[in-house]
Amino acid sequence: MSKKKATKDQESLDNTAETAEKIVDSKEEKTENSETDELENELQKAKEKHLRLFAEFENYKKRTARERIELIGRSTEDLMTALIPVIDDFDRAKKSMDDAPSIEGVKEGIDLIYNKLKKTLEQKGLKEMESSIGQPLDTDLHEAITQIPAPEEELKGKVVDELEKGYTLNDRVIRFAKVVVGQ
Repeated sequence: MSKKKATKDQESLDNTAETAEKIVDSKEEKTENSETDELENELQKAKEKHLRLFAEFENYKKRTARERIELIGRSTEDLMTALIPVIDDFDRAKKSMDDAPSIEGVKEGIDLIYNKLKKTLEQKGLKEMESSIGQPLDTDLHEAITQIPAPEEELKGKVVDELEKGYTLNDRVIRFAKVVVGQ
């Protein structure tokens, strides 16, 4: 009997050991599964955060593009509003040219309108470049149209004549002065 009992006890111990191993294995699986679930949840949260940030950035780009277009439209509107009185003056000058007894009054009116237009454009940031006759050619400011033999030795490589004036808008060249350079 003692052998049977020992065998039964041994089997019982083996069963208990197997059960304990199964319990430990299942706990380890649960731990691994919970870690995997936790990592998957973190990954999902990161993906959602990324999508939200991407959508916010796209909205930001659209909003700034809309604002830029609106700003350009407003600046053009400001310039046009400032030029309307000059157009009105030209209309009045055209009417008075038909009825004017002398050309002197018309010339004077045209000069006044020209000065008003020039002043309005200067207020908006447009400036006429200074004449550069006698100055060395500066490709940042000048566009050399042609070269001619220099009338004097000291004018070689310098501006001899200015065909069209150059203009800057807020200190940025918007039209280069068209010049003739001495050779």
